[in-house]
Amino acid sequence: MKELLTYIVKNLVSEPDAIAITEEIDGDNVTYSLRVAPGDMGRVIGRHGRIAKEIRTLMKAAGNRENKRVTVDILD
Repeated sequence: MKELLTYIVKNLVSEPDAIAITEEIDGDNVTYSLRVAPGDMGRVIGRHGRIAKEIRTLMKAAGNRENKRVTVDILD
């Protein structure tokens, strides 16, 4: 699932080398913490948070296939 998140974010940002994703697993709960370059923050969040919401939706759907509860935190 981390690969899916990396793929999505790399295609959104202008500085793909600045992406940092940490994964925390606690039983069936998986939390991804995402950091991008400050200039790419708006691209990842989108207008009114639409892109961030869709990223979270895709990751939750991928987690449901593996019976995991997935959350994505976008850190600044």
